[in-house]
Amino acid sequence: MDISQLQNTMLFREMNEEDITSALTMLHAEERKYKKGHILLHAGDMTDRMGLVLEGSVTIESNDVWGNRAILSHVGQGQFFAETYAFLADEPLLVDVVANEQCRVLFFRTGIIRNLTNISEVWVFRLTTNLLTVSAHKNLHLSGRSFHISPKTVRGRVMAYLNTVSLQKRSKEFDIPFDRQQLADYLNLERTALSKELGRMQKEGLIRTRKNHFVVC
Repeated sequence: MDISQLQNTMLFREMNEEDITSALTMLHAEERKYKKGHILLHAGDMTDRMGLVLEGSVTIESNDVWGNRAILSHVGQGQFFAETYAFLADEPLLVDVVANEQCRVLFFRTGIIRNLTNISEVWVFRLTTNLLTVSAHKNLHLSGRSFHISPKTVRGRVMAYLNTVSLQKRSKEFDIPFDRQQLADYLNLERTALSKELGRMQKEGLIRTRKNHFVVC
């Protein structure tokens, strides 16, 4: 396990190599590899593990029994998923976690932290604090999606999303983590309607785009 890679993640921030090694042992860390399209965690199941994407990416999706899909978020390298479910342990997942491409994921049994209150090691306090930060960032990200899908028009949703990404990247030129179908699913739109609107916006000089690369004009 590359400890230096873990030190650069939010969960292990300000923890030294010894602390991280102790945490990995205590939390029963386990690395797994997945191919594109594989479902890592299924809606309806319960889990006591949260995941850290070491390589590749996954998507958090809502897939109903009628075949409708909505992408709630994209989780890239160095980011986490299922931290809330892992800590609660007895709450069934309402979403699927799907490999967006070939990926490597490190799982932790973070629910164990609830039983570590009598352990005096500094890393336990640091890990708990970092886990709270991870959860806060995730809640902020998911709440942001509500702003992206609240506009009633296709253009309104596209502009709300691109504006957010532009602010986050601090640039008017950027790549997004979605292909066209995924972007449509994320914004709760039909792909055809999305493609037509992107074409109109280009003709009007509002944006320039090629695949997942965008320039806000």
